[in-house]
Amino acid sequence: MHTDDFAQGADRTNRLPRGGCTGTRRFWSRRDFLWQLGGGLGGIALADLLEADGTLQADSPQSPRAATPPRAATHHAPRARRVIQLFMSCGVSQVDSFDYKPDLDKVDGQDVGKIAGVENLFFGKPGRWMKSPFQFSRRGESGKWVSDLFPHIGREVDRLAFVHSVQALSNSHGPACFQMNTGFIRPGFPSVGAWTVYGLGRATDELPAHVVLIDRGLPPGHHANWGAGFLPSEHQGVMLQPTGDPILDLNPPPGYSPDAQRASFEFLAKLNAEHLAKNPGDGDLAARIAAYEMAAKMQLSAPEVTDLSRETTAIKNFYGLDRPDAEQATFARNLLLARRLIERGVRYVSVYCGGPNMPTGKYNWDGHDDIVENHRRNAAIADRPIGALLADLAQRGLLDDTLVVWTMEFGRTPMRQGESKGRDHNPLGFTVWLAGGGIRGGTRHGATDEFGYAAVEDPTTIYDLHATMLHLLGFDHLRLTYYHNGRQQRLTDVHGEVIRRVLA
Repeated sequence: MHTDDFAQGADRTNRLPRGGCTGTRRFWSRRDFLWQLGGGLGGIALADLLEADGTLQADSPQSPRAATPPRAATHHAPRARRVIQLFMSCGVSQVDSFDYKPDLDKVDGQDVGKIAGVENLFFGKPGRWMKSPFQFSRRGESGKWVSDLFPHIGREVDRLAFVHSVQALSNSHGPACFQMNTGFIRPGFPSVGAWTVYGLGRATDELPAHVVLIDRGLPPGHHANWGAGFLPSEHQGVMLQPTGDPILDLNPPPGYSPDAQRASFEFLAKLNAEHLAKNPGDGDLAARIAAYEMAAKMQLSAPEVTDLSRETTAIKNFYGLDRPDAEQATFARNLLLARRLIERGVRYVSVYCGGPNMPTGKYNWDGHDDIVENHRRNAAIADRPIGALLADLAQRGLLDDTLVVWTMEFGRTPMRQGESKGRDHNPLGFTVWLAGGGIRGGTRHGATDEFGYAAVEDPTTIYDLHATMLHLLGFDHLRLTYYHNGRQQRLTDVHGEVIRRVLA
């Protein structure tokens, strides 16, 4: 029977009633139904494209992302359009890296005595003062003192702005990681990357806007460090695997033909559209659909961006992919991949150096037992690729509008931990540095005391660091908000001041 026979009154049992207000009941043929369904799915796709292009506002009822508040326009001209965060997991010692304290040499081996806060160390057993076992020298035109742990970063020191007076609210790895990455010591809040993407929106439809790269395992706190919290879940970070396929199940199984895959996508799109139409305003559902759509697009885009064979041998060796040590080569690979990702429109890339907080500190910067052995090993992993990244970004003109931020959750004490050769956790004063878009290189802000224990000049909170990052991205941190749980929430909560001294 021809499908149009349904309109002529053949067998009416399966006909679909059409809406109308004329009082006359009419019916759809199967041809009508398929035509209307196709047009509906096309409309959803068109609305998505128009919304991404800015033609259709995200809060329009026609938008498939109607549950997501419209993107915030930047509040002023941005200096940076993307961020690469370099996270040194479990805490680099400031007095052994970039905060030179020659006075430590004078008190080496002496009792610490009574100083504020020393009784609140993580392990509670401060030992004697311990001078840095590493040699420092002045680097660059700025004459910045840099430890011999970081000769490659030292070559780029005039591009860097150091903040020597950062203070954290916790001396425990998990809560301190959460604060550095989300602004709060409790899990469940949006990461800086999620806020960045929420504010700036996507720059590409082919890759996630927020990507996470790890080298030796998940950091303390795991995925909560790059989660979306109460923001729409499409803004959370997508973690790429450090070895093997960067994304699990990226490629279809053997024997699964393109035609079969296309048919599956079309059927899934139909079901998603129907379910979304029945549940308007469901932000989680819209984000889940967007995630499935992104997964499909990544089957085409991700293999290209993660294929480092497209890079010259010279540039791969420059980053350190030629090194035989697997840990060193993995981190080098991640930094080269970070550059390729931001070239292709990824807004925020977090690169972690070091994994879980194991007791021995074998897999991270947690130098409790032996600061020399721990920091030598980790600096050998991190220094060369970071120096290469900075130089490579500058040579390509990408550093002009890419913000690079070197962070960790806290620093380390200038005294021994008990009788060990290592250093304890120290949230009272540590160092981070920034480079790139809008940063005035060769500068410093704040200072710790003569021994590098606590901030005494311009103490700087993590809220201040986040406010500065948002400022460089074009946002007033007081105005980039999201309504949740009865109030307008901010990355900086009710705190934060822009660190003006480091701005160009």
